[in-house]
Amino acid sequence: MANRSQSTRFHQRFGQVPADLEIWASNPWRRLSLYIIVLLSGFLLGSAITAVAGVLGQLDPVAALLVVIGTELTIRVRSDRWSSLIRQLLSLGRIGVLYGLFVEGFKLL
Repeated sequence: MANRSQSTRFHQRFGQVPADLEIWASNPWRRLSLYIIVLLSGFLLGSAITAVAGVLGQLDPVAALLVVIGTELTIRVRSDRWSSLIRQLLSLGRIGVLYGLFVEGFKLL
């Protein structure tokens, strides 16, 4: 027996979020602001990962493994069924995280 989800209003609206975001970001200034927000959020996340891993001290290899797995998953998740905006946001988030990690790494030198 196949497990099928119900077609509720929440399920339908959740499926429309990428299309609604694409319509909202059709204005170039909104698109640019969205790009900058995602890039800086990724940078904040990268800095937070290194801060937490640095405080705990014992989880450095585990944190590095999680960052590598997360980065690889964002590369693999990009598919043709998503809009170019979503793919660009994933890429910018990944770039922000890696940039945050590099900046924190250079602080140690």
